[in-house]
Amino acid sequence: MRQALPIDLGDETASGTVAERIARAGPGRLTASMIAIVEHVHRTILELRPTRAEWREAIAYLTAIGDATTENRQEWVLLADLIGATALVEAINSHRPQGATPNAPRGPFYRLDAPRLANGANISLDGRGEPLAVKGKVVDLDACPIVGAVVETWQANGEGFFENQQPDDQPDCNLRGIFTTDAKGEFDYLTVKPASYSVPADGPAGKLLDALDCSLRRPANIHFIISADGFDPITTQVFDRADAALVEDALYSVRPDLLGDFKRTRRKAVPWSLEFTFVMARAPKFSKGVS
Repeated sequence: MRQALPIDLGDETASGTVAERIARAGPGRLTASMIAIVEHVHRTILELRPTRAEWREAIAYLTAIGDATTENRQEWVLLADLIGATALVEAINSHRPQGATPNAPRGPFYRLDAPRLANGANISLDGRGEPLAVKGKVVDLDACPIVGAVVETWQANGEGFFENQQPDDQPDCNLRGIFTTDAKGEFDYLTVKPASYSVPADGPAGKLLDALDCSLRRPANIHFIISADGFDPITTQVFDRADAALVEDALYSVRPDLLGDFKRTRRKAVPWSLEFTFVMARAPKFSKGVS
C-alpha cells in the first residue's frame, strides 16, 4: 500500500497537515499566527486554483516588493497602506477615549533622523512653495496644555513630493523637523503649503492598484508624531479640509477629527496658516512606554 504524501494537491485538508507540524513548536503567538496564515493561504489557493505560471508570477511580485524597498522607500509599508491593512491594524489597536486625536498611518516616507529645531524655525530648506505658518497645541482630555511634548512633523512639498522621493532635487531632511511644546503646550514653525499627490505608481505596489483602477490620490496633509510622558503617543495626519481628494484617499486615513483649515492670511510673506489642536489620552498605568 502506497504511503500518502504529506500534502496531496487534491486534498482540501492540506492545511491541517501543515498545522499539525507547526503545532509541534508548542503554544504561542508565533505558532497560532503561522497556523492561521497557512490556513488562509491554502484556502485562497483552493479557491482560485492558480496555474503554476500564476503562482510563479505571484512569488515574483512579492520578490519585487522586497527589491523595491530601499533606505528611502518602504514598499511593503506602501502596499499595506494601499490595501487598507495598515488602517485596519490601527483600527483594531486603537482604544482611544472619545475626544482624543485619532491615529493615522505613518506612511512609507518617514525618517528617523529629522532635526530637532526651536519653535518658529522654518523647515522649508529650499524656499520653494507658498509659505505656510503652522501653529499647534497639545492638550489632554481636560483641555489642559501638555508641556514638553515632542512633536515630529514631515510633509510633501508644494508639488506633492517628499524629500526622500527626490534626493537629488530637495535638500536632505527638507520639510521635516522635531519641536517641543512650550509652557502653553504650543509649538509653531514655518513651512510651505503641501499639495495633494499620488502615491508612487512606479513600483509594484502602485502598479498593482493602478491596474485595479483603484485611487492612488492622497489629499494634501501634514504628518505628525507626538509623544509625552504619561500619555499614549499619537501618530497622525492633518488633512486640508478643502481638498477634493479627501473622498478617495488611497490610504483610507481621512477622519473628520483630522480635517484642518488651511486659511489665507493677509500677510504677503506668509499667505497661508494652519492651527490645530492635538488631544492626548493618558496611558494606562500598566503601559511601559511608547511602542
